[in-house]
Amino acid sequence: MDRKKYLHEFDRIVEKHGGRRARVLLHSCCGPCSSSVLELLTKTFDVTLLWYNPNLYLQEEFDRRLATQIELIEKMNLTEEVSVLAESRKHEDYLRRAAGLEDEPEGGARCTECFRLRLMECARLARQYGFDYFCTTLTVSRYKDAERINTLGEEIGKAFGVAWLPSDFKKRGGELRSQQLSEQYGLYRQNYCGCEFSLRSRGDG
Repeated sequence: MDRKKYLHEFDRIVEKHGGRRARVLLHSCCGPCSSSVLELLTKTFDVTLLWYNPNLYLQEEFDRRLATQIELIEKMNLTEEVSVLAESRKHEDYLRRAAGLEDEPEGGARCTECFRLRLMECARLARQYGFDYFCTTLTVSRYKDAERINTLGEEIGKAFGVAWLPSDFKKRGGELRSQQLSEQYGLYRQNYCGCEFSLRSRGDG
């Protein structure tokens, strides 16, 4: 799918369902990124948020980001609308997937495998629990390749037999809105992507 069509396809899906609120399992990478996405999706979808981020290093960082995610949902008054499905850190899942790719540059093959891992789990659970769609907040960031993420989502959705909800959430002011909401609610905003390898690339690992 042409990256320019992601928003149009999203709009088409919303229009197709009309007044019926389709169920979407939304993988979230962090509270700040999910803010504008939740604001958008809860207008037309029944949203369950999946917290599965085995890439996060260290456990303390994982715990802090999860707490920030919960804090955001509470501050946005979405606790009645958004359910949270939270998995433990499971860092070994990520390390197995990243094996041999430790020295890849940020944004390279290691990141692709990290996206794949999290989207596969989201698709698996979406199928298991009968969601209409699965999706991710990852496309809200200018640093994440929406075309790559959507391509992965489409492939994984076909493999698992569950529909992918296409997105480029950074568009239409989505990224700016996430920044505004993060500031409004005083959210913790991390200064590295998440894994030990991204931290090392900053010279902090």
